[in-house]
Amino acid sequence: MDYHTTRLKGARQRRDCCRTERSLPAVESIMEFYTTLLLAALIGLVWFFSVKSHQKYRLPPGPNPFPLIGNLPQIDKNAPFKSFLEFSKLYGPVMTLYLSWQRVVVLVGYDAVKEALVDQADDFTGRAPVPFLYKVTNGFGLGISNGERWRQLRRFSLTTLRDFGMGRKGMEEWIQEESRHLRASIHKFKGEPFDPSILLSRTVSNIICCLVFGQRFSYEDKQFVNLLSLISKMIRFNSSPMGMMYNIFPWAMERLPGQHHTVFARVDEIKNFVKIKIQEHKETLDPNSPRDYIDCFLIRAHQEKDNPSTEFHYDNLFATVMNLFLAGTETTSSTIRYALNVLIKHQNIQEKMQEEIDTVIGRERCPRMEERKSLPFSDAVIHEVQRFLDLVPFSIPHYALEDISFRGYTIPKGAVIIPLLHSVLKDEKQWSAPSSFNPQHFLDQNGNFKKNPAFLPFSAGKRACVGESLARMELFIFLVALLQDFTFSCPDGPDSINLIPEYSSFANVPRCYNVIATPR
Repeated sequence: MDYHTTRLKGARQRRDCCRTERSLPAVESIMEFYTTLLLAALIGLVWFFSVKSHQKYRLPPGPNPFPLIGNLPQIDKNAPFKSFLEFSKLYGPVMTLYLSWQRVVVLVGYDAVKEALVDQADDFTGRAPVPFLYKVTNGFGLGISNGERWRQLRRFSLTTLRDFGMGRKGMEEWIQEESRHLRASIHKFKGEPFDPSILLSRTVSNIICCLVFGQRFSYEDKQFVNLLSLISKMIRFNSSPMGMMYNIFPWAMERLPGQHHTVFARVDEIKNFVKIKIQEHKETLDPNSPRDYIDCFLIRAHQEKDNPSTEFHYDNLFATVMNLFLAGTETTSSTIRYALNVLIKHQNIQEKMQEEIDTVIGRERCPRMEERKSLPFSDAVIHEVQRFLDLVPFSIPHYALEDISFRGYTIPKGAVIIPLLHSVLKDEKQWSAPSSFNPQHFLDQNGNFKKNPAFLPFSAGKRACVGESLARMELFIFLVALLQDFTFSCPDGPDSINLIPEYSSFANVPRCYNVIATPR
């Protein structure tokens, strides 16, 4: 090949390369055009069906949503329920919002929530498939199931837990015994500061463990302590802005790196623990002598093994045990921890409770539930702790299984329904000073305990918390017993205590402080 031929070939190659380079932006522009067109078409479809839906139904009013992202930019990610309250000032107690493209109907205030959950209870029994909870249980179990599955599991769970003493004398004795273990552990700190979080989790969890697994665990059991730490971290994540994003965009979050993958890996450890416990029960089951909830479920499953439509199978057993173990551990222990924060911040309230307890019970024996009526101030403080903490501000979201007619509006099938418990527990029409901690909310002029119908920390209606009676008993016995033995303070003084929750979303998570328990 001569010099001229080589030069000509090189020129052709450079020209072809230039054409390719010039064509790349053109290809990218075309791709960008079609992507934009596709996105515009998708937005248009969403908007079209939204408009058609408004024409078909008389939906509750609400702010105009943005395409695809809905009303998310208008919501405070650190305390979304505050944004809901602001919206309700404009749109009323029943309103429609959009979290991404999910339609959400929010019920605000005692009247609206009570009318839905109690007066129209049958219409509002549906439970939303909350993505985080769905991933943990695959939609099985008591927590987020619906229809016949929910009815069978709830009826069975309530009956079985009551048979094993929930809300009765036998359970009271278990809680009294566990309170002795708790106080003995606190005495070991000899007045030095300590973090009560895990200690309280061990105490409360042992009660539900007795009911479900038929055993209590030593406070020094490393596996047990690790599981409780994992549960705490899981609840904190689910109540963080990142957890909120997972529940709104699960399909996207599953494909993105982040903290949520670590959380689900931790959940797998809890799942493996539960699976091992179920297997141990299978291997040691005596059908004539059931020891706990798992045994009773296994016996029922055997009785219905030839029923093709039975809900008593392994998946529902596993998921329901997970529901009971998780909910029965963290909710009550968080409330007790928050109560200690309140008593440290308000030393006068702590002193008045101790004076009442010393007068009625003394310091030598464990409190009994029958004595609650003789401790009206202490009972009022415990109720006010629950009201003020507002542990689950959104409740667990409900779901429209069919079109629902409510207050002249239509809540369409498939809508998520949020009975905003925060707005009930802080309703200005129901409480004289809703934003202040005030035990007088539960006392009459003569100092006697008085009920308030807007006290709904466990929700209301047919999906109210299964463990309500157990939680009430635990809160009373544990807190009264602690105040019999100790006066609580903190190293930096009462002014250092901040009662505003650390996280406020799925749950209000109290802040953690080291406390000093001075023996009395």
